[in-house]
Amino acid sequence: MAKVLDVLPELTGEEMLFIQNIINDWPDEKARSFATVYRARRKDPQLILFTTLVGFVGIAGIQRFITGQVGMGILYLFTLGLCYIGTIVDLVNHQRLAFEANEKTAREVAMLVR
Repeated sequence: MAKVLDVLPELTGEEMLFIQNIINDWPDEKARSFATVYRARRKDPQLILFTTLVGFVGIAGIQRFITGQVGMGILYLFTLGLCYIGTIVDLVNHQRLAFEANEKTAREVAMLVR
């Protein structure tokens, strides 16, 4: 796992365990290729937090578009973040939103690298 931590030092907790399970028995070169592509596509939880905060004063739902949830993004856009309640929920759960998007991304990248 040290080979991936060199390329992905920002991983913590649940995301690190998930990535470790994916590349556990891969050779070093394949794991490094995965880590490089995954890092480029990974959604940062701080970005999700920032775009959720923008929903209070600007355009609601940006965080949903970034995480690939276009339908929810459109719904948030037209309902002011479901009257700000959905935006508040996303503010509390911004790390979970990022992890779910990153989980999907990791699976896609794993399929590409294999």
